[in-house]
Amino acid sequence: MSAILMDGKALAADIKRTVKEKCLTMETAPTLAVVLVGDNPASAVYVRSKERDCGECGIRCLDHRLPEDTTEEQLLALVAELNERDDVDGILVQLPLPGQLRERVILEAIDPEKDVDAFHPFNVGRIMQFAPRFLPCTPAGVMELLKRYDVDPAGKECVVIGRSNIVGKPMAMLLLQAGGTVTVCHTRTADLAAHCRRADILVSAAGQVGLVREDMVKPGAVVIDVAMNRDEDGKLCGDCVKAVSDKASYLTPVPGGVGPMTRAMLMVNTLTAAQMRR
Repeated sequence: MSAILMDGKALAADIKRTVKEKCLTMETAPTLAVVLVGDNPASAVYVRSKERDCGECGIRCLDHRLPEDTTEEQLLALVAELNERDDVDGILVQLPLPGQLRERVILEAIDPEKDVDAFHPFNVGRIMQFAPRFLPCTPAGVMELLKRYDVDPAGKECVVIGRSNIVGKPMAMLLLQAGGTVTVCHTRTADLAAHCRRADILVSAAGQVGLVREDMVKPGAVVIDVAMNRDEDGKLCGDCVKAVSDKASYLTPVPGGVGPMTRAMLMVNTLTAAQMRR
């Protein structure tokens, strides 16, 4: 039997409808400032998608496009200005940044109350203490998918492949907070397959085509494929081979699984930021 595909696109649409309903009750619309430095084509696509999501949710989007050779001082000045603006509720600086800009310096300059990506050390610390103000968008989207499909991590073996600050680490924290027993693996993990075969819930965010094979998946496991890769034919794919569907009970498709949920949770965070500030 093939796995049930977890429809992130449909759930994201439901979440955005709820956000829109709440935005319509507010005296002024929540405002998200999006900053894009340079002309990275993938980043430009992501920004356009986020702008479209804002439009669907009734969120005002301020688009700031800066040239590739923007200096750190110039970007920090813009962030400082957005921090001070009372009409801006959330700030998102699209990553990656050009090489002359230090991501950590820029992200730490964002007001934690406007940090809708939840990358600021203050917000990361709150996540570690299980007292988050905002949840990182991708891990939060995964948790919403699990909830929608009645998958409770409590008491289950959860394996996360990937240790990034954006997905792997916060994903582990959210699963742990939900009662899961969590193992974090990465590219230097010895016998990765053995760890994966123990997982009731397997989350792969390694960004490596074909990393997760069917023989690495426990029969009936829930498999969340976070990665967005390109195969040899240039098609979008995740970390899992197609045959994983024959072993898993639930599986997120790529595209259409976690991606739409990430963007929907950004809308949720922007609404939350506006509600807190007002």
